[in-house]
Amino acid sequence: MSIRSLLVANRGEIAVRIIQAAKALGIRTVQVYSAADADMLAVRLADEAINIGPPAAKKSYLNIEAVIDAAKTAGVDAVHPGYGFLSENGDFADAVHAAGLIFIGPSGDAIRLLGDKVAARAVAAKAGVPTVPGSAGRIDDLLEARTIAGQTGFPVMIKAAAGGGGRGIRIIENIDELDTQFPQASAEAAAAFGDGGLYLEKVITKARHVEVQILGDGENFIHCYERECSLQRRRQKVWEEAPAVGLPADIRARLCDSAVALAREVKYRGAGTVEYLYDEDAGAFYFIEVNTRIQVEHPVTEMITGIDLVQEMIRVAGGEKLSVRQEDISIGGHAIECRINAEDPLRGFQPAPGTITALDVPGAPQIRFDTMLYEGYTIPPFYDSLLGKLIVHGPDRRACIANLSDALEKLSIGGVSTTIALHRALTGDAAVQRGDFHTRFLEPWLAAGGEAKIAALSGRETEGQNG
Repeated sequence: MSIRSLLVANRGEIAVRIIQAAKALGIRTVQVYSAADADMLAVRLADEAINIGPPAAKKSYLNIEAVIDAAKTAGVDAVHPGYGFLSENGDFADAVHAAGLIFIGPSGDAIRLLGDKVAARAVAAKAGVPTVPGSAGRIDDLLEARTIAGQTGFPVMIKAAAGGGGRGIRIIENIDELDTQFPQASAEAAAAFGDGGLYLEKVITKARHVEVQILGDGENFIHCYERECSLQRRRQKVWEEAPAVGLPADIRARLCDSAVALAREVKYRGAGTVEYLYDEDAGAFYFIEVNTRIQVEHPVTEMITGIDLVQEMIRVAGGEKLSVRQEDISIGGHAIECRINAEDPLRGFQPAPGTITALDVPGAPQIRFDTMLYEGYTIPPFYDSLLGKLIVHGPDRRACIANLSDALEKLSIGGVSTTIALHRALTGDAAVQRGDFHTRFLEPWLAAGGEAKIAALSGRETEGQNG
């Protein structure tokens, strides 16, 4: 492999994960950090660490020049962007290549193509992948939006063409809301993403969010089956599992084959995820978008396939071919991941940074905890509230939930409020146990007794009870 050293252009638990994967491959690691992250675990684990700026992300982790300068100073061969920050920034990938370094991910052109949701829809359609009814391309004005909404029917989603991670989305119930919110959405998209482009999609009622993990080396393209990501709060994933719940074998085959077809269409290199909405009642699935990076939820795929996705993407970036063939990959059991955030579910999921006073993680072959935590670590208030991911495996979904329930009871993080009780409440919910949920399940569940269950498990009263 041509990669002997790499720079981790990220922070938190994914930085730790990349360092571990690189070390397993015998690769030297260099960690960048902001002034607020001098004590983070990734800094301690890396062979070298370089300060790239003040706490504000735009002056450190989003500062392309600072990251490239650090990579040159450290003399690394490659840069791994992780997820978030610069991971899906085509200009950053180009800057890495221009500096004579390897970007661990697809090319800048591929990132731009697939990161533009309108262009990605066109690629999907060309590859024969079904797309959600809506606009064929970017919408130029309100009149065009009105025409398309009239054809698809309400409700519709307004989406930012350059958005991601559930951001820049508005659900519109009628023509009056469209008239009001279309110009607002365009202005907000321009401010948030530097691109005011919008498009419209029909809202699929009670849709499930199912995504397919793909790997490619530019010549060979495979899938590692699918993940279920339907349990979301405000379109942010909370709980993920693999394989998807109760997905018919024929739908699984068509879904995964379509993702590989899309990867082949763009000659994809690296790890990526093709996301879909699945209409269970109609037995139909529709393309949403492609994430051209490693996903937060990648461990559930690793747990059921035995493939180290981060190592695989490093090898491919270093010039190697994929180490596995499609026929070598099978589904082994079931895995669930719970995102453990420093948030208070009884205060509207308000972020709760602070100092970790105690950390007790259950240990067993079927349990994995990807985290950045250690006792005494102070969580800075400047970044995402994700503390870690509890991933549990079982021979089937029922056994997996039982294992997860046991692991959540034993997982203890002292000093900050967390979402552990939320996940304990979900594991005990009959609908969740049946797999009877969709992307709009969680908010009504919280309002209809979920918060009370969380409060009881936390030994607290709800905000409503507190007045």
